Amino acid sequence: MIHHLYRGVAICALSAGAALAQQTDISVGMVLEPPNLDPTSGAAAAIDEVVYANIFEGLTRFGPDGSVNPGLAASWAISEDGTVYTFALRPGVTFHDGTSLTADDVVFSLDRARAEGSTNAQPALFANIVSAEAVDDLTVRVTLDGPDGAFLFDMAWGDAVIVAPESAETNATNPVGTGPFRFANRVEGDRVELVRNDAYWGEAVALSSATFRFISDPNAAFAALMAGDVDAFPNFPAPETLSQFAADPRFSVIVGSTEGETILAMNNAQAPLDDIRIRQAIAHAINRQDIIDGAMFGYGTPIGTHFAPHHPNYVDLTGISAYDPDAARALLAEAAPGGLSLRLALPPPAYARRGGEIIAAQLRAVGIETEITNLEWAQWLEQVFRGRDFDLTIVSHTEPMDIGIYARQDYYFQYARPEFVALNERLATTTDPAVRATLMVQMQEMIAGDYVNGFLFQLAKTGVANANIEGLWANSPTQANDLTRVRWTQ
Repeated sequence: MIHHLYRGVAICALSAGAALAQQTDISVGMVLEPPNLDPTSGAAAAIDEVVYANIFEGLTRFGPDGSVNPGLAASWAISEDGTVYTFALRPGVTFHDGTSLTADDVVFSLDRARAEGSTNAQPALFANIVSAEAVDDLTVRVTLDGPDGAFLFDMAWGDAVIVAPESAETNATNPVGTGPFRFANRVEGDRVELVRNDAYWGEAVALSSATFRFISDPNAAFAALMAGDVDAFPNFPAPETLSQFAADPRFSVIVGSTEGETILAMNNAQAPLDDIRIRQAIAHAINRQDIIDGAMFGYGTPIGTHFAPHHPNYVDLTGISAYDPDAARALLAEAAPGGLSLRLALPPPAYARRGGEIIAAQLRAVGIETEITNLEWAQWLEQVFRGRDFDLTIVSHTEPMDIGIYARQDYYFQYARPEFVALNERLATTTDPAVRATLMVQMQEMIAGDYVNGFLFQLAKTGVANANIEGLWANSPTQANDLTRVRWTQ
């Protein structure tokens, strides 16, 4: 990339003298590299962080405040019984390869996502769809098996973006969407480059190009920002340096919240963690604030269940698993009198690697030894997430409103208590807000009381950007670096 002598300005030689022109390119830093660029066939958050709202769009989309807004659907009508959604698509939308978006593409996308053998990482989003039909070129009728209060919310996920049959199979390497940016280039291990889509159906973006650079090392991330090699790092991995950036007028520090429940996940189906007393002992051995202070330099909100504290139906259940090392020792003396040694698999993010060292020390203090293995992201997805070959791991679940994963029989921490599954099924078919709120509280209480995982903290969104950039999301209602409203102010 070109290193500008002065970031934020480009020098143009004009006959009348030198004048300043607005910068229209941006370089954005990311910790994790996406394994591919198809959000409909991968669980990695890094995929959406590049492509959501930039390359791909869905029927609906999340706004920066978490609201659900029209996307490729300009509007919709819902039947009286809540089971039929009729979407009116926007006219004149084209994919990046020039093909027109029609109702057939929507039907194809929904059918593909819910088909047997689908590689979509979130099949539950589509499980209640009975049929999707093209009424005409710009009208789609989706019939559900019952009312679903979260259907429009679900359609805003990156996993539910609309793709075309002509390009669906190659989106992993050459993503073709309808968004305001087109894919230009990928250099594995280094960067993905996007350019403005001049044929975009909606409001034109201010940026002419964007480069996502992958920098996993916190020290290298700090150096890249200071040198101007990246203009923004929306999820900055070195919180210990934020005060330094805040004191530097060249930068803005952007602190917000995310949907990221950071957990010490446990393999509930495998001994000894199939014993609730062991899980409870681990939970009581954990001092959340020490982890937040030591791994995140104070950024993060303690949680006692798998639910975002900013959600109106959140319940503070941290007291159930309060730090109590004496209680942990008593439980272990009863459940594992011969001692205990567990494997702790840690993916690359700093919260996991730093947090893992702190948790290992906390567990050791109550008599649990851990064998730490550091895994790269692809290894973690293969061994832990898909293979379920682990005892303990630390990961932040950044999908929005995702407590329903605890009902999945095949999910990596292997809980799926029948009573919880029943609550989740009731929630899925309930549209009354008061009843939904009651169900969500019961679900939070059940997984907290079963000590399914060690619930640690809600991941803060700590970003750093050039002070002349505006429009980056402060909060993360979904995994995204949405560049649609980003611009340079000078």
